[in-house]
Amino acid sequence: MKIIKQIGIVFAVCWLSVLVEKILPFAFPASVIGMILLFICLLSGALKIEHIQEKSDFLLENMAFFFIPAGVSIINYFDVLKNAWLQLILVCVLSTVITFAVTAWTVRLTMRLTAGFRMKDQREEKKND
Repeated sequence: MKIIKQIGIVFAVCWLSVLVEKILPFAFPASVIGMILLFICLLSGALKIEHIQEKSDFLLENMAFFFIPAGVSIINYFDVLKNAWLQLILVCVLSTVITFAVTAWTVRLTMRLTAGFRMKDQREEKKND
């Protein structure tokens, strides 16, 4: 019964995100709206991580299966892609390098910020002592 409840919660968030997408006066993907809605629900406490933990873990563990249809459909457009293979490889390599660099920079910035907050907290504790 717990899994059915978790699936219901995930589907409800997806359904709400589709409704929000239709209401918005501009184009915005329902999947992104769903992630934002889920994030807001988790932050506000309306949902607890335990409410969706098992279903989320299952979806994450099996994520590769969701890419199989997209990968297979690429074969249908092989004649179009073979004319632009060099550009595709270049874009893939550059975007991967840029993603790695931005991720590394973000982690470094986050580590600095958290270290700064810790030092500030330690200074305040010393003042109070």
